[in-house]
Amino acid sequence: MTVEFPSFTRTLLAAKKAKGLTFVDLEKLLGQDEVWIASLFYGQNSASVEQATKIAEALGLGEDIITALSSYPSKGLGPVVPTDPLIYRFYEIMQVYGYPMKEIIHEKFGDGIMSAIDFTLDIDKVEDPKGDRVKVTMNGKFLAYKKW
Repeated sequence: MTVEFPSFTRTLLAAKKAKGLTFVDLEKLLGQDEVWIASLFYGQNSASVEQATKIAEALGLGEDIITALSSYPSKGLGPVVPTDPLIYRFYEIMQVYGYPMKEIIHEKFGDGIMSAIDFTLDIDKVEDPKGDRVKVTMNGKFLAYKKW
């Protein structure tokens, strides 16, 4: 089973490639993080009309893209186990380290969760003589469960 992306995803990615732009280029244009902008392309976040207009203009796209990017999305990949090898590795990491991470977060913060709303995600390349490494930093606000 494959993941269904919004119809505008391919249009945006093709236009970005045709213009020779990167997500870092769009970060400079918008003043938003490259990961957040990439999430817009995949329909996982919504932009303001102003932000969507800047993207559409930079990519030479029309009003339909502005409307699509500024609409509220349904988030998530759905109930399927991802098959893309890179995405699956993150799924695998959560299968192996999810409960240990949960336990350590509870030890350090108490009963609660890490926000995915008040959240940042950074991806960096770390050069290493044994092979370049991927550094992923997730930074979310701790939200304690309310007792009533």
